[in-house]
Amino acid sequence: MQTKFQIELPPNFEPLTIRQLLQSWLIPRKWQHFLRIDQAINVNHRYHHFDEQVKAHDIITLNFDFLTDNEQAYLPDFTQQPQILFEDETTLVVNKPAGIKTHPNRPDENGTMLNILQAHYPNILIVHRLDQQTSGALLVAKSTVAVPLYNRQLATKAMKRHYLAWVEDSHEQLTTGKITLPIGQDPVDQRKRCVDFNQGLTAITHYQLVKHQAGKSLLALDLETGRTHQIRVHLAAIGHPIIGDPLYHPDHPQQKMLLHGDQINFTPPFSFTTKTIEAPLPDYFPH
Repeated sequence: MQTKFQIELPPNFEPLTIRQLLQSWLIPRKWQHFLRIDQAINVNHRYHHFDEQVKAHDIITLNFDFLTDNEQAYLPDFTQQPQILFEDETTLVVNKPAGIKTHPNRPDENGTMLNILQAHYPNILIVHRLDQQTSGALLVAKSTVAVPLYNRQLATKAMKRHYLAWVEDSHEQLTTGKITLPIGQDPVDQRKRCVDFNQGLTAITHYQLVKHQAGKSLLALDLETGRTHQIRVHLAAIGHPIIGDPLYHPDHPQQKMLLHGDQINFTPPFSFTTKTIEAPLPDYFPH
C-alpha cells in the first residue's frame, strides 16, 4: 500500500496556509493531527508550521505511515480481463459489465468485479458500488489513503455520477424533472427497496429526456443522493420503469437492464483538477 506522496503545487496555485491546503484536499482532521505531531508533512523537504503559507511550485511531501493497513483479501478471478478507463497511483475506474456484482458478500465468493480486479492489483478497496444489473463506470481505490478522501467527495457531492437509462414511456412522455420520493426497505421482499414516506431516507434524482422513440425514452440521470436501487425505484414509482429491470419491471426477463453509468466526475487525491471519465456503452444498449 502506498503511503508516501510527493506533489508539486501547480503554477496557478494561489497561496494557502498548510492547514488550508490539507483542508482543501479533504484530509480528515485526525490525519492532519498525526501529520503535524509526526512532522510527516514537508514543504521543499523541510517541516513547517501549519500556519505558514505554501505557494506555486512548492514540493509537498506527505507520509501516511501512521495509518493501519486496510487490505482486503478478495479471491482473485483470472477468468476475465477488466476494462480500465482510468488509473493513477491511488485510483482505478473500471467499466463494470452488467450481471457482475461489485463486491463479494462472503470470503469464499468469487466472480465479482473486485475479485476480477484483485487478480491484477494487490490492494483494491471499495469506494462506491453499482447494482449487479447496472453497467458502467465504477471507481475503486488502490490505497487506504484514498478511501476517506473519496468518501468525503461523495458526502459533499463533489463526486458526481451520471447515468443513462431507457424507460417505458408509452403514456406520459417525460421531459425534465426531479424525483424526491424517500426510499426505504421493501417490507415483503428483502432484495428490494420501495417508496416509504414514514421511515424512508431522503432520495433525489434528476432526469432529462435525451430522445424518445416507439413508446420508450432515453433519460440522462444525475443523483444528489446514493440510496440502494435509487434510480430504479424512483423511475418505477412514477410509472416509467427501466426496461429490463428484473426487480421493478420484470416484463422482459431475457433482456439486460438498460441502465448504464456513463460518466463519473471526481478529483484524485492531492490534485487540483477534476477528472471526467466516460464509460463506453455496452453493445446491447441502444444508442
